[in-house]
Amino acid sequence: MPRYAAIIYAADIDPTLPEYAGMMRDYDDFNAAAAAVLRGGEALYPTASATTVRVTGGKGGDVVTTDGPYAETKEVLTGFYLLECADLDEAVAVAATIPAAWNGAVEVRPVVEFEA
Repeated sequence: MPRYAAIIYAADIDPTLPEYAGMMRDYDDFNAAAAAVLRGGEALYPTASATTVRVTGGKGGDVVTTDGPYAETKEVLTGFYLLECADLDEAVAVAATIPAAWNGAVEVRPVVEFEA
C-alpha cells in the first residue's frame, strides 16, 4: 500500500506550552481516529530552535551553519505524519482531518519506495 507524507505548515508555536493544551487534545483525537493509517510522525519545536546547514563549494566544502530557520514565513514546518493509504484520495481525506488543516496547511506528498 502506498505511503504519503502529510507535511504540516502552521503558526510557529511551541506545542509543549500549557496554552496549547486544547489544540493538543485535537491532535490526540486525530491520532486515535487515524490510527489505522498512521505509520509515524512527530511535532517539531519552533523555528527559533533550528540550525540551517549549508556546504559551500559543493561536496567536501566548508560547512556553514546559521541559527534559526532558512526563511522567515508566517506558516512554518511544524511536523509531519507518515500515512499508509490506499490512494491519494484517502490520504487527502485523512489530511483534511489533521487539526493544522483547519487554520494552516497540510501538504500531502507520495513517499518514494526504494528497493531494499
